[in-house]
Amino acid sequence: MRTKILFTATVIATCALHAQENKTEYEIELNGTEVVGTRAPLPADKAVRLVQVITRQEIEASSANSVNDLLKLSAGVDVRQRGSFGIQTDIGVNGGTEDQLTVLLNGVNITNPHTGHLTMNLPVSVDDIERIEVIEGGASRVYGSQAFAGAVNIVTRTERMNDVGVHIQGGSYGTFGANAHAAALGGGFNNRISGGYSRSDGASGNDDFSKGNAYWKGKYGSEKFDATVQAGLSAMNYGANTFYGTGSDSQYEEERRFLVAAQAEYKGRVHVPMQIYWNRFLDHYVWIRQNPEAYQNFHQTNVYGANANAYTTWALGKTAVGIEFRRENILSTGLGKEMSEEEQRKHKIAGHDGFYKYKDSRSNIGIHLEHNILFDDVSISLGVLATNNTAVNGGFRLYPGIDVSWRATDAVKLFASFNRSLRTPTFTDLYYNGPGLEGNSRLQPERSTDLHLGMSYASSFINAQLKGFYRKGTDMIDWVKYEGSSVYTTANSDIDNIGAEALVTLNFANQYGKKSLLQRLNLSYCYNHKQRVNEEQSANYVSHLTFLRHKFVASLHHRIFSRLSAQWDFTLKNREGEFDHAITGERLSYGTFGNLDLKLQWITTHYTIYAQANNLTNHPYYDFANIKQPGFWFMGGVKVNLFGKKGKEG
Repeated sequence: MRTKILFTATVIATCALHAQENKTEYEIELNGTEVVGTRAPLPADKAVRLVQVITRQEIEASSANSVNDLLKLSAGVDVRQRGSFGIQTDIGVNGGTEDQLTVLLNGVNITNPHTGHLTMNLPVSVDDIERIEVIEGGASRVYGSQAFAGAVNIVTRTERMNDVGVHIQGGSYGTFGANAHAAALGGGFNNRISGGYSRSDGASGNDDFSKGNAYWKGKYGSEKFDATVQAGLSAMNYGANTFYGTGSDSQYEEERRFLVAAQAEYKGRVHVPMQIYWNRFLDHYVWIRQNPEAYQNFHQTNVYGANANAYTTWALGKTAVGIEFRRENILSTGLGKEMSEEEQRKHKIAGHDGFYKYKDSRSNIGIHLEHNILFDDVSISLGVLATNNTAVNGGFRLYPGIDVSWRATDAVKLFASFNRSLRTPTFTDLYYNGPGLEGNSRLQPERSTDLHLGMSYASSFINAQLKGFYRKGTDMIDWVKYEGSSVYTTANSDIDNIGAEALVTLNFANQYGKKSLLQRLNLSYCYNHKQRVNEEQSANYVSHLTFLRHKFVASLHHRIFSRLSAQWDFTLKNREGEFDHAITGERLSYGTFGNLDLKLQWITTHYTIYAQANNLTNHPYYDFANIKQPGFWFMGGVKVNLFGKKGKEG
């Protein structure tokens, strides 16, 4: 992982984490970052926030089988996995939960308001991704109200030539996967379409899966106008073992996602980027796979969104204003407010005999105002979000923020940030009622004040970041069990979070040439500490809260001989929290565990052959209570580009 600059010849700005996509890119390893944490895109050397980027080179070298596996390479990201290959994975940033993160696909918000457990069911595969951008800390004033603890933007590939590619892999536990893509360019248009399928018997009982995805992105660019359209779908069917409770080890789930989005920008004296999108999520959950009628839930969530931004540069800096609208609806057999029998008959469950019984909806309007003051060595970004959510009383609420950066030398840059954020509860937080769990419709929205301090150092050989953060959380949502109760329910409490993070990248290929034996070494570490502020709250219930206290990541990429190279990825985690073993009843702690992965690959212009092993030490571990993760896992595969050229190794 590193920071870098991309000089862009053509820009399509969006109201999102990465405000531009690139038609022509010239990459130079220099000071700065390619991602701007502001509403108005800033020059790379004026960036006001530290952002981590997982590059295409790192994606190609890693043994990751899913986007979730890629995010494990970032020390500040907590990846809690229930199944393998990206099946049911929760992503948190800087001690935050999966519900406190905004996830974007090419700048489009694809976060699921039903529950963050389902957000990472993506219509793209690892082969489709150009880079992943991770911004940590509260960012509501830039990315919307739900960017409570941070944001992740997944940027898909834009080919520079006509191309057709195929990727086939297989391995342990009957695992098989295939992906294919095609790209066509001409007349200012750039199209890339892809699709994939994978399946596995699973490493233990009832954790088999099958999943498929299809995705298309079309782009058009001219001197004064750019446009992008993307559409995707994904489907996953999987055995859910004890995913949601130990009372059944034969749980089962099916997920579907549909996405359509359009973005455009007029590039005049005032730049006007806009976007409109629709997401549909379908979920079918079964408590006993062999007997669905015993207990099952159906959910359909629809999200409609639109936003428009305008920014311009003038004598006093760079100013941006914007407005966004997001509508979230859910139909469910268990979540929401009960409908009348007449209304239920209007909402049949597709493919089944039953009808949805409950529904809920909410709308959010956000108005953004930002001004950036740019000096030679100092950049200051001031902004505020005024937001009104129909599910929250009190009308419009203001969430301000300020980010400052100072270039102390050509190589050293200092950063400071103050931001306030909020998050409305998910529909699961509010309404879930199932075995051992019960929602709370009286929940208040979460609020936080975030402080960040950091510094970066960048040269052709060394890139380094060091930062600390403090989050004062008010009305944070936690699953708790009150005295005398047998179920966990959601409740508000005040929780403070403090932490620090450090990372260093040594780029030997830049320093000693592409033929150097060592190519790249990444080292990173993150520490988190959470503390409940109100001791009386802690005395009244047992908290279900767990968090990642320590995480260390080391990745080494090196040549072996000729075109053969290797990537070693080591992750060491210490997770806070305890749970009762489902069979023995023994009280267990998550404790500390390490995971070592290896990938060997032979790279040529038109094909790559690879073999990889995950969890080389075959060490058992838990990300969630009683859900044991797979041990040693072997995979092998081949990638072929029929017309285009592979990217260079390194």
